[in-house]
Amino acid sequence: MDPGARPRGRRGVTAAVSRSGTRVERLPLSRFTTLGVGGEAEVWFVTSHDALAEAMERPYRILGGGSNLVIADAGVPERVLRLSGPLAERDLTPDPLLSTPARVVTGWVGGGVPLPGLVRQLQKLGLSGLEGTVGIPAQVGGAVWMNAGTRYGEMFDGLHTIELVTPEGTRQVTPDDLPWGYRQSGIPRNHVVSRVRLALTVSTPDAVLAKMDFADQARRGQPKMKTPGCAFKNPGGVSAGQLIDEAGLKGTRIGNALIAPEHANFIVNLGGATAADVHALLDTVRARVKVPLELEYELWPGQAEP
Repeated sequence: MDPGARPRGRRGVTAAVSRSGTRVERLPLSRFTTLGVGGEAEVWFVTSHDALAEAMERPYRILGGGSNLVIADAGVPERVLRLSGPLAERDLTPDPLLSTPARVVTGWVGGGVPLPGLVRQLQKLGLSGLEGTVGIPAQVGGAVWMNAGTRYGEMFDGLHTIELVTPEGTRQVTPDDLPWGYRQSGIPRNHVVSRVRLALTVSTPDAVLAKMDFADQARRGQPKMKTPGCAFKNPGGVSAGQLIDEAGLKGTRIGNALIAPEHANFIVNLGGATAADVHALLDTVRARVKVPLELEYELWPGQAEP
């Protein structure tokens, strides 16, 4: 970081300003995650492509909505990037050159846009394609990177163009250019989803709302406490939650982390849980369930971007 002036940050924390004008603060990452755990790191609030390129000059991690993520109690040594400002804005105006009466291709939607608010706005406009992602507490960039979704739909159902910032510069790709699939996009780890264009079917607000309500029914039995979401991917079409439940682990508690009684594939923070508590529960599940389970969570530290 090349700090310039040092204005006061939130709650008295001293903020630095990088050479591109990016605000940089050392903050607890727990405040940015749906689980509510994680130690401190240097957080960059990136508002432009130039600022993003500067932030990527040294090892970094990109942090979106903070779901699907367990951050170590010691934090991480790398820069943590948060897309904000213009990179968290949306333009849903139909592109006249790409849209048809039945299909709308939007303007650019920033990677830092919260997905829940975007889905609600699309519903009001009567645009269909992303209602299957209803309720996912993510930002657009992270949701695209992992192809977030439910059994009723996923991010790649509504994408036209993906803008990526890479170590070599900025480029645009389409879904056809990527080997995407279940909970993965095929986007390399050292690429950041800065913006996307959406491709959506013209419908009506009522019809889109009905699809959202149908998809949301499957979430009614999920825990309402702090959680990253589903811990494990479903192996071979079998429910991971059912396997964990059959192993007698529903309701198991270590420290202040709990395998949710409502749904065994969720780990919740009862208040004051640590990442170590969560890791201990994950290890317990792996030891007791005989079928190999692949994590859906991303664990920090792990692999950072160069």
